[in-house]
Amino acid sequence: MGFYQYSYKFVQPQRVNMIKTALYKNQPVTFSDKGKGRVVVLLHGFLGSQAIWKPLSDNLCKSYRVIAIDLPGHGATPCFGYAHSMDLMARCVKSVLDSLHLKRYVIIGHSMGGYVALAFADLFPEHLRGFCLYHSTAYPDSEEKKHDRLRAIEVVKANKNVYTRNTIRNLFAERNLKYMKEEVAFAYDIARKTSKQGIIAALHGMRDRPNRHLILGFVRYPIMMVIGELDNVLPYEQLLEQAEMIENKTILYLEYDGHFGFLESPKVSNRALRSFLRKSFK
Repeated sequence: MGFYQYSYKFVQPQRVNMIKTALYKNQPVTFSDKGKGRVVVLLHGFLGSQAIWKPLSDNLCKSYRVIAIDLPGHGATPCFGYAHSMDLMARCVKSVLDSLHLKRYVIIGHSMGGYVALAFADLFPEHLRGFCLYHSTAYPDSEEKKHDRLRAIEVVKANKNVYTRNTIRNLFAERNLKYMKEEVAFAYDIARKTSKQGIIAALHGMRDRPNRHLILGFVRYPIMMVIGELDNVLPYEQLLEQAEMIENKTILYLEYDGHFGFLESPKVSNRALRSFLRKSFK
């Protein structure tokens, strides 16, 4: 179980990074590359970028080589069309890792990044030592959620800034908002830089993603799920149900957190991820 630490002080990370680019469809994909050793790949969520991982990657790079990638339409990576399918994003990730001549790795995907991790597991299973669904699901959108995605697109077209501000606040547990103003500001500062086109392309891609829950029961390498009890996006009951499908599973249940566990409970999250990585690379 996770626990809420009132004594934790969030420090805005410095924006000094080992930034590199690789080509996908003749366009530059931006990523950071830090540390040495076995490889951990970090995939951010919707409205994020590789920068959202910096507090975590600074911790993990002491023991691992950490690659954090700006997914299509996010951060400094451009858009590749009107819709970014999860398969397209997975192939984009693969192009980055191939450019570095990497063969085996663990992927940690937050929210939308988890959908991309599942697509990667479907398309390129031989390259994975394990993956983590960080506040993410293998199930597709419900019909109601699909309608919500279309409504969100119209809101984005009308006022992108209002949409991004409200969306980021909703990703934190309501009880944490008053204690975590710096964390919210940090996440919003990244989100507001996401282009309107990038947001719309991601919304279309998430809306149309397939059901990949069979992967959870099929693979034998370790899978970790991070679940927030106060998550406003994904009901924890549904995620616990999915976890039962996994044979080689690690579950981190954050009882006081929402959809941003690595910002809401960083110390607990870091310890759990390190334990999972040791298990995956064993």
